[in-house]
Amino acid sequence: MTQRHLDPIVVGLVANRLHSLLNEQQAALVGTAFSPVVRESLDLACAVFDSRGLMIGQSTGGTPGHINAMATGMRHVTAAFPPDALADGDVLITNDPWMTSGQINDLTVATPVFRAGRLVAWFASCCHAPDIGGRILSAAATEVFEEGLRLPILKLRHAGRPDPVLEQIIRSNVRTPDETMGDIYAQVAGNEVGARSLLRLMDEFELDGVDEVAAEIMRRSEAALRAALADLPDGDYTGQLRTDGFGDEELRLQVKVTIDGDSAKVDYAGSSPQSRYGVNVVLNYTHAYTSFAFKAALAPEVPHNAGSFRPIEVTAPRGSVLNCIDPAPVASRHLVGHFLPSLLFEALRPALGGRLPAPSADALWMTVWRGADVDEAEPFTLTVFGAGGSGGRPRQDGLTTTGFPTGVRAAPTEVLEALTPLVQERRELRPDSGGPGLHRGGLGQVVDVRRRGASGWSVNANVDRVLHPALGAEGGKPGAAGEFVDLATGETLPRKQLVRLGPETRVRLRFPGGGGFGDPRRRPVPQVLDDVVNGYVGIDAAREHYGVVVDYIGPADARVRPPSSYRVDEERTRTLRGMGQGT
Repeated sequence: MTQRHLDPIVVGLVANRLHSLLNEQQAALVGTAFSPVVRESLDLACAVFDSRGLMIGQSTGGTPGHINAMATGMRHVTAAFPPDALADGDVLITNDPWMTSGQINDLTVATPVFRAGRLVAWFASCCHAPDIGGRILSAAATEVFEEGLRLPILKLRHAGRPDPVLEQIIRSNVRTPDETMGDIYAQVAGNEVGARSLLRLMDEFELDGVDEVAAEIMRRSEAALRAALADLPDGDYTGQLRTDGFGDEELRLQVKVTIDGDSAKVDYAGSSPQSRYGVNVVLNYTHAYTSFAFKAALAPEVPHNAGSFRPIEVTAPRGSVLNCIDPAPVASRHLVGHFLPSLLFEALRPALGGRLPAPSADALWMTVWRGADVDEAEPFTLTVFGAGGSGGRPRQDGLTTTGFPTGVRAAPTEVLEALTPLVQERRELRPDSGGPGLHRGGLGQVVDVRRRGASGWSVNANVDRVLHPALGAEGGKPGAAGEFVDLATGETLPRKQLVRLGPETRVRLRFPGGGGFGDPRRRPVPQVLDDVVNGYVGIDAAREHYGVVVDYIGPADARVRPPSSYRVDEERTRTLRGMGQGT
């Protein structure tokens, strides 16, 4: 099929079918995965590429840091293994941070697809491995060499045959060999499912290749994003924010966005130099969350592929925290990279007239728990994800305990407790953590953790927004800052590094809330009352931030407090808010 014969209906049908088979790929991967990181939390991405390694589409699930970084990183894969260096049945693997998603724990598995002896496409996936050796995942390393086993772009399968030496090297260097290799096998299986479905699709539509159809799919996405950019006023837009960094080393993130017609240049000059510790971000990952932010802000409905990257040029100074130089430590790069959408939203807010949400908790909270004693009967290493609140939105409250910008889910308590001696004694919403606003920020959560048995244990808490909570927007107020404490003593525990715990220790994680959007005194009184009844906002906070006086008129010792137990004092509320305003 040549370009001049492309039927637009066929292009649309093929695009829809590709979307379906990508979801088949992801379902096969998740259904055969071993670790809860992949099986429950979906810390992964799946995608299909044309013969040159340009992304045509992605599965419904997945995180921007995986999918977008893998999309820009496939050029390294295709450069390392051109078509004449590949055979049908080959499978490639890498976790080089500067090649794909910026962290050694993320394994990319790529499978070339052959038809009649000719390379026609690629399927690939990127998954967070349950362990990759080195230090347990944290920001404490000072070189990437300390962070675990680093694999250049290698053949995992040779014409369908496994490489037993490579597999043994991986198994010998990780703490969870069965889970880690099991997830890699699942990635291989998912790619195979996608490849078989693609070949059937090509038979059905009598396609010799997919490059021409793929080019048209990409062109449409590029045109749609360019049209959205063209609607913005030309000019320079700037933003900056601070993150907790590591220890006493706070980080500054700074951006200038230049809108010029139907394109944009994003320059992160002015951001902090790269850190001595593992919060550094490779340029692939910076590009990933930058392109995601633009698409989310301007054209969320546009299909995501290589075409949607083209209108956005991304630069960051070499040697900065957003474009670090090998061998900089990078294990906790999400604790900086996840802030980029909020940073860009702040810069673009003047151009978009109140259409963007307030800042969120942003960085996903990732804790890695491990049995610490040498006599541990059943050693365990478990990665657990959790989210704070997202920022208040222009027309709705922020989402509670929902990750943004990541799409990673939290595993159920029952799964975590079945796999390890860990016990989540408490897992509930955190009142008053969402930033006050016309549209309230989403709430964080409170999680208390202990362990069964008499052995020691340890935790690496890769968390942020403990020093710098999410700010409000358009007159909204900040969300609550996070906390990581020893429950018995109330002392703050060290973040982003290994903390050894005694058998009786109980740990509390108080997740941050999202910022509020709009003046909280404009929030309708019935909504404030609902927040109080539901336990999202306390009576004191309702009065202080929203100017709404709520009295509890039920029994003081009541275990259940129905909505009828609360009453708004309308006169005092009018006094606080101003006559008639907001009632």
